[in-house]
Amino acid sequence: MKCAKTTTRKKDTRLKIVKDDPWLEPFNDAIQGRHDHVVHKLEELTGGKTTLSDFAEGHHYFGLHKATRGWVFREWAPNATAIYLIGDFNKWQEVEKYQLKRIPGTDNWELKLPSQALRHGQLYKMKVYWEGGCGERIPAWCTRVVQDEQTKIFSAQVWNPETPYVFKKKSFRPKRNPLLIYECHIGMSQDAEKVGTYNEFRELVLPRIAEEGYNCLQIMALQEHPYYGSFGYHVSSFFAASSRFGTPEELKQLIDEAHSMGIAVIMDLVQSHAVKNEVEGLGNLCGDPCQFFYTGGRREHPAWDSLCFDYGKNEVIHFLLSNCKYWLEEFHLDGFRFDGVTSMLYYSHGLGEAFGGYGDYFNGHQDDNAICYLTLANLLIHEVNPYAITIAEEVSGMPGLASPFKNGGYGFDYRMAMNVPDYWIKTIKELRDEDWKPSSIFWELTNRRADERNISYAESHDQALVGDKTLIFRLIDADMYWHFRKGDENGTVHRGIALHKMIRLVTASTINGGYLNFMGNEFGHPEWIDFPREGNGWSYKYARRQWNLVDNKDLCYHYLGDFDRAMIHLIKGVKDFQKTPVQEIWHNDGDQILAYSRGNLIFVFNFNPTKSFTGYGFMVPEAAYEVVLNTDAKEFGGNGLSDDTITHFTNFDPLLKPDGKGWLQLYLPARSAVVLRRKD
Repeated sequence: MKCAKTTTRKKDTRLKIVKDDPWLEPFNDAIQGRHDHVVHKLEELTGGKTTLSDFAEGHHYFGLHKATRGWVFREWAPNATAIYLIGDFNKWQEVEKYQLKRIPGTDNWELKLPSQALRHGQLYKMKVYWEGGCGERIPAWCTRVVQDEQTKIFSAQVWNPETPYVFKKKSFRPKRNPLLIYECHIGMSQDAEKVGTYNEFRELVLPRIAEEGYNCLQIMALQEHPYYGSFGYHVSSFFAASSRFGTPEELKQLIDEAHSMGIAVIMDLVQSHAVKNEVEGLGNLCGDPCQFFYTGGRREHPAWDSLCFDYGKNEVIHFLLSNCKYWLEEFHLDGFRFDGVTSMLYYSHGLGEAFGGYGDYFNGHQDDNAICYLTLANLLIHEVNPYAITIAEEVSGMPGLASPFKNGGYGFDYRMAMNVPDYWIKTIKELRDEDWKPSSIFWELTNRRADERNISYAESHDQALVGDKTLIFRLIDADMYWHFRKGDENGTVHRGIALHKMIRLVTASTINGGYLNFMGNEFGHPEWIDFPREGNGWSYKYARRQWNLVDNKDLCYHYLGDFDRAMIHLIKGVKDFQKTPVQEIWHNDGDQILAYSRGNLIFVFNFNPTKSFTGYGFMVPEAAYEVVLNTDAKEFGGNGLSDDTITHFTNFDPLLKPDGKGWLQLYLPARSAVVLRRKD
């Protein structure tokens, strides 16, 4: 008697991102290899016995700390031969009492002092000696750095206030349904021609953001940077909140108050590179220019004039992971927007790369150490705070960037949809209004990986910098200065106002994750950003935000600001708006009409610059529909050609199969958009 033959099905061990995307199948080994790299590094760092959060405790050990019986100061300085603490307390002299000692068997140095040896507010530095040289240095782990107004010299500062700030809001959970980000810069947030402060922002700007409906604040330039004009991207002291805006307590109060308003606070975290400065920064802390950075040709970033971290060195991983935990722990931040991720991922920093196919992501030109670090950072951040938000500023389209680690991804919650602002710039610059194609617009805004969430935006701070132009300035240019008073608008101004609203509405209403706006752009701030520098006479004229323009009801700026507020509140009013499918209803490139639905909302756009349409129809679920937003409304600077009080009913078509749909026929004025809600 023969036994029945049995077969055993081979278990599919592929990671989920490969299972879900057949185009990744040829690169399964590379994806698995990157995943395994993280697993092995995690085991190496924790020994399999502790957590990653336990490992990222460097900020509690290194730097200057007030202990129970005095002060303790530690620094990682493998190449040093001697280190002294110098400052106000010893007349900046090398004194034996303030000399650090190397901890036996390590590359760490330590100094213990009695309580009376240091006082809050005193300035200090390290005097570091190494074979063949010496120099004054600001400690790598210091949490407070100030600049002397007269000499412009930076120093670390002893920071131990008698009454440290106590957070009133002990816990906070960001709202993500959807995430609506207001990108801002504390220093340039004021009307006055000066550097704004944390307190001024909290008192004057934060209430505006809450009223406008944004639920997440993204703050730029928080990490200390020597040159104000770097926009905060040439960081010198990674653990120090910039003192040019105020004290750590004032920043904490700002964050606490934002939380009380239901607004999450994330920061631009710069770990993709560091400023070259040696006295203020990490460029040559103790005679080894590569202590923190790659060696050879990889040490310097060819385009940014900065230094590139060595993500393969465990001490550097410890420094950067501790940096993430420090900001979450000390300031109760809700997460980070990681800057310059593309630069980290590729040996070329993404410069000159086309990224025309999947092979470009797995051709051996990627820095696996950086990929491993970014994944570890995401694991750590979400371990410290499961509700934290992480966003990758990444332009190449690396698959898996915003997918969970367990699925084979890098663990970011979101990625920036950097193609969108580029698309709008290209469209405005290169196409006549008559040539705008709704099919192209819809494809560009919705073409994304199904397993990754994006932050969509029409423009960010990048498009507002000197040498570039904001959307409103591309649309209207110098006529903003001469024809933006009500009653004095010309055709260029009317066009610009109309398209500005339409562009922002179509961008915000097609999100699959979140939406971002840069401070002032919501009301069409008229000028670029140009920080004080020698070339402009060190002027603050263009390093500020003119809130008086939007507050002046005689000018057209408030039209754009009022529309943005209405748009944000509409989107915010739909629970999990970002998760509702975007379903195209109709497009006609000849007419320049686009219509799509999300839940019970229908969005209809007429991009035609000259043609209005009467009784323009398309099939939608049978119902009655009410207008909830219209870019052409007079209150938003439009012509008010439609009666938005009318309820629109669908018409049954007997020639079509009864599928629950009917004709919705609308009057669509040229260069306008309308949002309708299906009535119950």
